Amino acid sequence: MKTNLTWLNDYLDQAISLDQQAVADLAEQVARTSVEVDSVTTLAQQQDGLVVAEVVSVVPHPDSDHMVITQVNIGEPELIQVVTGAPNVAEGQLVVLAKVGAHIVNHETGELVTLSAANLRGEVSHGMLVALQEIGFDNKIAPKDFEAGIYVFGPNDGVHPGDDALVALGMTDPVMDTDLTPNRADMLSMIGTAYEFGAMLNQPVTEPAFDLVEYETLARDQVNVVIDDASLAPKYALRVVNDVTVGDSPLWLQKILWNAGMRPINNIVDITNYMMLMYGQPLHAFDLDKLSGQTIHVRRAMADEQLVTLDDKTRELRAGEDIVIATADEPLMLAGVMGGASSEVDHTTRHIVLEGAVFNPSLVRATARRHNLHSEASARFERGVNWDATFTALDHAAHLVDDLAGGQVARGLVVAADTDYATVIMPLTAARVNQILGTTLTLKDIAGIFDQLAFTYQIEADTIQVTLPARRPDMRIEADLIEEIARLYGYDNLPVTLPYGPTTPGHLTLRQRQIRASRRIMESLGLNQAISYVLTTPEKAQQFAENPGEKVVALDYPMSSDRTTVRQNLLAGLLEDVVYNVNHGVANVALYEQGRIFIANAPDTLPTEMEHLAGVLSGTRATSTWQQDKTEKTVDFYDMKGVVAQYLAQMGVDEVRYEATKRHQNMHPGQTADIYSGDVYLGFVGQLHPQVTQAHKLAPVFGFELNLFAVMAQVQTGVHYAPISRFPQMSRDAALLVDDTVEHADIVALIRQTAGDKLVDIQLFDVYTGDKLPAGKRSLAYTLTYQDNDETLVEAEVNADFERVTAALIAQFHVAVR
Repeated sequence: MKTNLTWLNDYLDQAISLDQQAVADLAEQVARTSVEVDSVTTLAQQQDGLVVAEVVSVVPHPDSDHMVITQVNIGEPELIQVVTGAPNVAEGQLVVLAKVGAHIVNHETGELVTLSAANLRGEVSHGMLVALQEIGFDNKIAPKDFEAGIYVFGPNDGVHPGDDALVALGMTDPVMDTDLTPNRADMLSMIGTAYEFGAMLNQPVTEPAFDLVEYETLARDQVNVVIDDASLAPKYALRVVNDVTVGDSPLWLQKILWNAGMRPINNIVDITNYMMLMYGQPLHAFDLDKLSGQTIHVRRAMADEQLVTLDDKTRELRAGEDIVIATADEPLMLAGVMGGASSEVDHTTRHIVLEGAVFNPSLVRATARRHNLHSEASARFERGVNWDATFTALDHAAHLVDDLAGGQVARGLVVAADTDYATVIMPLTAARVNQILGTTLTLKDIAGIFDQLAFTYQIEADTIQVTLPARRPDMRIEADLIEEIARLYGYDNLPVTLPYGPTTPGHLTLRQRQIRASRRIMESLGLNQAISYVLTTPEKAQQFAENPGEKVVALDYPMSSDRTTVRQNLLAGLLEDVVYNVNHGVANVALYEQGRIFIANAPDTLPTEMEHLAGVLSGTRATSTWQQDKTEKTVDFYDMKGVVAQYLAQMGVDEVRYEATKRHQNMHPGQTADIYSGDVYLGFVGQLHPQVTQAHKLAPVFGFELNLFAVMAQVQTGVHYAPISRFPQMSRDAALLVDDTVEHADIVALIRQTAGDKLVDIQLFDVYTGDKLPAGKRSLAYTLTYQDNDETLVEAEVNADFERVTAALIAQFHVAVR
């Protein structure tokens, strides 16, 4: 909010000093007591040498078809000759002259320029008649386009030749730009800000006074209102003003608007914006003659309705959700957000309807987001406006239209809704305040602070009953009042005390420790952590999901078209990371991600959140060097499976088995396995389907995804590390001729089941298939390693164990021991 301190002084009993140091001190006090101050600036920075000049004569330039020679009066004995190409210059005008030596702003580059006398086709120009853009105004706030020509003061603007133009234009007014928190809606108005400054400076506030004169014509004979649903607008009224003359606003009003960062349009529109800045109450003006019929409806949008808003964009309205102000034939505006072009006030307007209302803040907020149309009006309606000021602002605006546009205010306020503000009286005791703040304030001290705030109260015994004002919609509970006391008493004045009460040492839960351990293990296995967006597209959300046909969880108001749905897997995000790395010249990729996925539930029910862990490998195992073989080995299924096996082993998950599967549609049907611990499903591992990787022009990519909740549930005890045995190992090799249908995992499982407790390791060291073996057979060679932690092994014991294993293999799988 841009607060013009010169304007603010109109409402304070004692004017604020506007010298540079006093303003800096005030900004410091505001930052300590109220809200953050972004900056204190003026429209005039380093500009100077600008004066008000009267155009005495205008004659054509003898050697130019577009320039003229003017003689201007700046209050000095001699007239000054200025050559200009301004299309709108005329005798008798009061304009802005940049004298020789003045500093002005180049409107194209923004650079400060020093003006010197110039010879323009044989005629000397001793200065320059300027447009506002040439002296520091942005196009967004200048009332006329640069091409329209120089700025011309109005006949009633109260300026004279020789006046300092910077002062006359309000460019030296200090403007404090505050960064308001969402709860301080009151400071989106000058009156609300005045009450805040008055509280800090302990000064009373004088609200503006006006005298509304109504004429004989009745407003209800020209317009009436129907509200379909009382919840749309708890307060709504109209005023009619006839026979207005639309034109430029006087200088005092334009100065207020452009110092607030708003562009003057015309006197009617400017008055509504002025009221919004003064009261925090947005108003809107309709051209009465452009309305089809006398009845205005406040309703929800209907199916297939469109509205061209004042920014000349066609809006597709959402039926049943957007609030619109409409006639019987068409919508006129998005209520609380922006008006429509069909009823816009322009220079042909003769009769207007002024609207003042309080709209449902939730619906206004939803409409502004839906249409990406955040306006000054919607910002105020969303946060809450002062119910007590709605009709006051409407009457004040009608008075100003009468005064500035020559209108005649029709008799009567056309009221469609006037719901009373729900007044809250909050009891408060000094004991409670001192308990919270650690102070020793008396009830009289507290009452003095509420006097500063201009809050109404009654003291009953040891309790002060405070009436929460409508102008402060952020005041709702006892803590809000105590906060007001604390900040006006001074946060720096609050006593410093140590916290009291029992202390609880912080620690991580078991689940948090396991999740952190998962990340450490993945990194120890050579994978780097990746973090992907939780929001994605519906297709990617289900790409590697366990049940890809399930309903997805979509956002009502997504940021963009590719971030509409919450993810149901992590592999899709990791695949995007692989694509990104490969496209940037990184061929060898080893990544993991730990994060949450979201599974849809019944409508109007929050999704189920599950913690997952996923990883990908692509490229080669290691880069070749002069010390190694130049033939690089690409990663394969067993590299990925090894990562999973090591992770589960280090997490303490026992009885892990892998079952080949074809059920994952985006995984290779011949190189994918489901992972189980006992009968509990943990996840899957395998190669991403070649069709998926080829679509991105990738080498084979291998990945896994585990349900961390399921993994952690299978960790019965922590992992314990045993000392290395001092006794030697013994090993036995077994070459087995087996059927092709027998899986390696089944053989290992049987060996572990039948071997004794001295078996510590099983390694498959050779696989052979070829013409020398019978059809349908293959040779698998294993090394079984035995060791005892307490004594040296006896060979007879190892031989007996080994024979028991081979006998079991022969009986179960009909193997031939070679």
